[in-house]
Amino acid sequence: MLMIVLTLLLPMLALGQGTGVFAEAVGQANLRATTDTRAALLGQIVSGTRYPVIGRSELYPWVLLGDVATLQPIGWVFQDLLMIYGDLTTVPFSTLVVTPAGSASTPTLTLAAPINAPLPSPTGLIATPSPTAPTAAVVGTATGEINIRYGPGVEYPRIGIARPGDQFEITGWHTQFPWIQIRYSSSPNGYGWVSNGLLEVRGDIFSLPPISQTRFELPALTATPAVVQPSRLLAAGTPVPLSPPFQALGDELWSIILSSGFDLQTSTMGALFLMDLRTGEAITFGSNIAFSGMSINKIAILTALFGILDAPPSPEQAFTIASAMICSENTSTNAMLEMIGGGDALQGAAAVTAFMQQLGLERSFIITPFLIDPASTPIPLAAPITSADQISAQPDGYNQMTVDEIGWLLASIYQCAYNDSGALLTAFPGQFNARECQQILHVMSFNRIGALLEAGVPEGTRVAHKHGWIYETHGDAGVVFTPGGDFALVTVLHNPTWLDFNVSFPLVAEITRTVYNYFNPQAPLLQQRDEQVPAQCDISGSGLLDDLTSSSFSG
Repeated sequence: MLMIVLTLLLPMLALGQGTGVFAEAVGQANLRATTDTRAALLGQIVSGTRYPVIGRSELYPWVLLGDVATLQPIGWVFQDLLMIYGDLTTVPFSTLVVTPAGSASTPTLTLAAPINAPLPSPTGLIATPSPTAPTAAVVGTATGEINIRYGPGVEYPRIGIARPGDQFEITGWHTQFPWIQIRYSSSPNGYGWVSNGLLEVRGDIFSLPPISQTRFELPALTATPAVVQPSRLLAAGTPVPLSPPFQALGDELWSIILSSGFDLQTSTMGALFLMDLRTGEAITFGSNIAFSGMSINKIAILTALFGILDAPPSPEQAFTIASAMICSENTSTNAMLEMIGGGDALQGAAAVTAFMQQLGLERSFIITPFLIDPASTPIPLAAPITSADQISAQPDGYNQMTVDEIGWLLASIYQCAYNDSGALLTAFPGQFNARECQQILHVMSFNRIGALLEAGVPEGTRVAHKHGWIYETHGDAGVVFTPGGDFALVTVLHNPTWLDFNVSFPLVAEITRTVYNYFNPQAPLLQQRDEQVPAQCDISGSGLLDDLTSSSFSG
């Protein structure tokens, strides 16, 4: 194929016509010099502004964005971090490399024509405000995500995190260590330290006072709440008190995630919900972070569908449910939304969101059908604003969840199925019964991928779960049935731009194994399990369709 480079696009851009294609960040996205996550970081964009797409890579899923006013290239963005408006196939290919100064490498562009009709900025996700530049004589700008420490060395405790582009007043330099003192209001003494190689400095550092002090004792601080907290969502009154062993389990799980490099204070983060379904004890961390709902939110779709069915699913409906939940087929998922919405999948998505809100899941939503063709133009709807952090994990603007809300949904299904109690029966009297809730868990028990939750329990253990993953976020949510007690577990991991499956899958499996061994100390699983699963999803011959259509099912 003959590559059309951006030089051929110059005449059209010079006339101010643009390409007619625009892109908006889903949360936030990095601008890079070229189509590589290791390329120079030029800045960030956040949801709320649509940028003209002036080029695209022929080989990789990256697009080149232009300045809103001038069309000057401002950087490359990984396509999955964007909502694209318009036909991307009409945008010419490009191999342009953008310099940190904002100009391009050969060929050099001189573009001054504004876009004829700028698009209005939507009011969906809350954008992170840009830091105000200090007015001091010497200023440092973070070149990446960096730690701010209490003293001039990595042995000192971290007191904060700086994001790329954050600016700080530099107040001094250390005479013995290559570290710079900055003004930092969150520190107990108003100052912090950053390795001088991590800041782009404007001004003369050595015009500032030299600091030779070698000991920096952190003062005693008021105790801060532990990371692992009892979960109180949907609980009547106060949550069930945590026993010391269960609290210790939560601390161990947090330690496992933290030691694997997933830290809630950084952009690489992990969140978790765990409930002992016997005692009602529930713990969580990262519950304030909104993640992309991925396929995990199909649990809510399935539950909402059973809430409107007056009889067991028909054979056709059962096949659609199985295809969506076991094969993770998005066309079937949208067919479920059509059933809920009276033939309109968009109305079905709105009904699922209303269902979650009535259940008390106020930070989770689905507002559009699932995307079938990645090249299609998304429906231009603004994302609901919730009380969750809707920026840090770059969540999908149309499909979001938090770990504790999905966990409580699973718990309410379990309580309905086996205890004749729980939030589903309270919030929707007469719409659910034990048979329906058992069928919901039964269909999820056929979701077998041999990884994530499944890899952390012995062979033959029943795991009713729904997994999900996109480029930067992976997760799994389910109910695990064990001899020593049943539990609901939700784990989501996030790494900006790309999350390696070789990291996320074993980590979720290890978390699950640790929880399983807590419940079954007499017969622990000594190592993660490796199971071969057929490459093709086949729901025929399993008996599941008969189970779904049965009015007397019990399981």
